[in-house]
Amino acid sequence: MDSLLLSRRDLDFLLYDWLDVTALTRRPRYADHDRDTFDAVLDLGESIATRHFAPHNKRNDAEEPRFDGERVHLVPEVAEALRVFAEAGLTGAAMDHAVGGWQLPTVVANACTAWFQAANVGTAAYPFLTVGNANLLLAHGSPEQIDTYVRPMVEGRFFGTMCLSEPQAGSSLADLTTRAVPQADGGYRITGTKMWISGGDHELGENIVHLVLARIPGAPAGVKGISLFAVPKFLVRPDGTPGERNDVVVAGLNHKMGYRGTVNTLLNFGEGRYTPGGAPGAVGELVGEPHQGLAAMFHMMNEARIGVGLGATALGYTGYLHALDYARTRPQGRPLTGKDPLAPQVPIIEHADVRRMLLAQKSYVEGALALGLYCSRLVDEERTAEEEPARARAHLLLDVLTPIAKSWPAQWCLAANDLAIQVHGGYGYTREYNVEQFYRDNRLNAIHEGTHGIQGLDLLGRKVVMGGGAGLRLLLDTLAATVARARAAGGEAAELADPLEGAAARVGRTTAALWATGDPATALANASTYLEAVGHVVLAWIWLEQFLALGDGAEPFHQGKRQAARYFLRVELPRTGPQFDLLDRLDRTAADCRPEWF
Repeated sequence: MDSLLLSRRDLDFLLYDWLDVTALTRRPRYADHDRDTFDAVLDLGESIATRHFAPHNKRNDAEEPRFDGERVHLVPEVAEALRVFAEAGLTGAAMDHAVGGWQLPTVVANACTAWFQAANVGTAAYPFLTVGNANLLLAHGSPEQIDTYVRPMVEGRFFGTMCLSEPQAGSSLADLTTRAVPQADGGYRITGTKMWISGGDHELGENIVHLVLARIPGAPAGVKGISLFAVPKFLVRPDGTPGERNDVVVAGLNHKMGYRGTVNTLLNFGEGRYTPGGAPGAVGELVGEPHQGLAAMFHMMNEARIGVGLGATALGYTGYLHALDYARTRPQGRPLTGKDPLAPQVPIIEHADVRRMLLAQKSYVEGALALGLYCSRLVDEERTAEEEPARARAHLLLDVLTPIAKSWPAQWCLAANDLAIQVHGGYGYTREYNVEQFYRDNRLNAIHEGTHGIQGLDLLGRKVVMGGGAGLRLLLDTLAATVARARAAGGEAAELADPLEGAAARVGRTTAALWATGDPATALANASTYLEAVGHVVLAWIWLEQFLALGDGAEPFHQGKRQAARYFLRVELPRTGPQFDLLDRLDRTAADCRPEWF
């Protein structure tokens, strides 16, 4: 039976037929690998996700983490699943051999991770956060911090978090008030409160390493005065074992609509319950340079944004596969032309409107998976391309695509989950069927790691104008190159290139129109609409890329891919026309609405 988590056939097509990941093995960093090792990792990921993560997904949701005032309790299957995950070596899949990693390409490691996000996103979040934490320390930490914290993370003994938000600040990081006071020994004492900390407390490993944004006394105001600190739950002894309890205390848990398996906490740093070393405040170590904490944290945040997009994709994808399986096996009704009321009922997939919903889901989730893996391939290109221009190109294109790679799947793979419920009808609205949970779990992804609106501000306010518009030009040139290849291929590929070429031209014209007024308030009031429109254009390009990579294949897999490409370019892409019209009018209806009018 085919998996209901992801399609391995689709992963193979994207990785090998389209992205040509085996070409990466010609580069020194990946020279130890070949297709066999890549396949083995994907097989391992699917097997562990299916056997150890998926079985407790519903229990994880029904029996959410519980805090008794002293300890956080999780269902026992979580610890067992993460033990198997760590013992398989998957935590360090893309990390250097020097720290115990496998040094796999990021694109292969992310494809493997998607199995776990589809199987049980609540449990998968713990290693997901830990990997991001470790990668930040590898990039910005000292050798001592890498030895103290990263190596135990790779071994699965330590876990990691990111601590940005505060109750009074939310996403406005300029308003953070957590303080870090220098000490005579070179360390810092941290005091303050952090909110929405996923994985903030548990007993899944020996220790939890919190990466905390805080201000050193005398720091500049705003985001330029933020520093980054590593603050462990337990201080680490010279031999690497956990020692004295640090003054990091759970003040309470947040009870969420979905994603319940991941404990989410309000943490107090330095409230005085514990006094490590006999002094007040949580002990922390500066990571990187003073006042450069936000730049360092963005290393983890940008990685997380691609990961969140892939997580949204995985939830949408498994929802689609569940809906497809249901539609194939659920008999109901008869063909429109059927006249005999005693004739056997047909599976609901025989009804055109059900096929419409399945095709929309397919176009969203397979397109989103392709986008996420394409961005992951850019990470590898940025890191290992032989020539500097190629590395710089990958970096710039990834910069522009990151807000889309995060927000587009969060919006449209949630729409796929909504359609999966609709395919199930009344059953889909009940907890007995998995699609109800997938929708609730996926609803978080438009919020965390930068809301939909923040990603729109990032794309329109920063990414497409930086370097005099260099990022936008590169994106449009990349789309134009695909259009040119489609025209050279001729036939249907050339026909499908026409609407993409027109939409890409509108991206350029509309971006210029939004900024031509010199009024940022008017431009950015339309940032979310801009993000949605440009995101759809990017996904149309991704689908034309896949259409070209299919070649002359005639299997049902190829035919289905072609139909999804047709659907997206014929049905979804035209949605952007009215959006671009609205943007071109520089509409201020929302911006001019006064608070007291509500």
